[in-house]
Amino acid sequence: MKIRTIENIGDVRGKYILLRDDFNVQFIHGKITDTFRISQSLPTIRKLRDAGARVAICAHLGRPDGTPNPKYSLLPIALALSELLGEPVPLISDCIGAPVADAQKNMSDGDVVLLENVRFHAGEEKNDPAFARELAAGFDIFVNDAFAVSHRAHASTVGVAKILPSYAGELLASEINAITHVMQDPARPLLGLVSSAKIKSKIGVIRALGKLCDKVIIAGGIGTSILVAMGNKSLSMDADNLEKYDESTNVQILEIMKDYGDKIILPIEKGVGPEWAKDAPRTNKMMNDILPGDVIMDEGPASILEYERAIDNAKTIIWNGTVGMAEWQPTWSVGTFALAHHIAARTRAGKLESIVGGGDTVAALGATNTEKDMTYVSTGGGAFLEFIEGRELPGIKILKE
Repeated sequence: MKIRTIENIGDVRGKYILLRDDFNVQFIHGKITDTFRISQSLPTIRKLRDAGARVAICAHLGRPDGTPNPKYSLLPIALALSELLGEPVPLISDCIGAPVADAQKNMSDGDVVLLENVRFHAGEEKNDPAFARELAAGFDIFVNDAFAVSHRAHASTVGVAKILPSYAGELLASEINAITHVMQDPARPLLGLVSSAKIKSKIGVIRALGKLCDKVIIAGGIGTSILVAMGNKSLSMDADNLEKYDESTNVQILEIMKDYGDKIILPIEKGVGPEWAKDAPRTNKMMNDILPGDVIMDEGPASILEYERAIDNAKTIIWNGTVGMAEWQPTWSVGTFALAHHIAARTRAGKLESIVGGGDTVAALGATNTEKDMTYVSTGGGAFLEFIEGRELPGIKILKE
């Protein structure tokens, strides 16, 4: 896939550049838990800054539903970005209108500012053309460096790209190249590891991994759901933490198992508690021993051992999704953290190429200090999965040469 990148722009000195980054980071108790997505944006920011461009960064945080909400202000992001970049990055009070126009008037070559949450406006997620024009006002060039939101046809990914000369930043280009490589020419055996709470939205990617991979681990809630669909009588879809889905989804699950069941590895043991709570006491139970009142919150040791054996037999792994409530440390992060350490060790030893994506998964890598050991860590979650599924992402499609 050939796309226009910032290498194709030419001289940007004095040009006003609207840069779309993904700063939708995880917060716990009001603090950023992982700055990975912010740090990954730095190469493009520095390249444009050092070339003399006047850079205004556009980003979102959370789901404020199209209205200003102090809870989702980008002020903490501006502070973190300032520290990482090594210079002050002021937060502009809006992403359109007079605040942006005033900021543009006061900018000099090489200046960088951050615009307030673009999702404070309903026109963003609606990809409203009028809002896109307001967002593009006063800018000469648009650069998309936000792979993680490029599966969304929003004003800040697609709308402004129809108005301004548009290019991919270094991060977006590297994401496309890395994931395309593992899809087209992986070292085999290729192992997929996908985990999530909701299987209905993962049917497409499970099917895609079934076609692409030699083996596929399906863990977490989606692994449990498959076992329920296959008739495991000890499990119940009435459990609070299992997705309720319709009969058509059940049919699709059985079709997947018919087509790819010989490749698929499912959970055999789970970590359960008496209630859905971080501090609930943990018991490990084999799948057939789980009772209706048990709340599943992690994979058990026997499941992890089975997954590690599959990893040891692979030369490449694509991993998306924590296998339990990894943010509920230490009781319910056991499975995810064990897998992170095992994959990291195999990668460090040169025995495995590891491609990891997904916000929660990346946060787990940060918590285990294994991020640096992986071959490639993607900033994308939904975009990562949709790209693997073979869908054409709107924010990337519009940048094609």
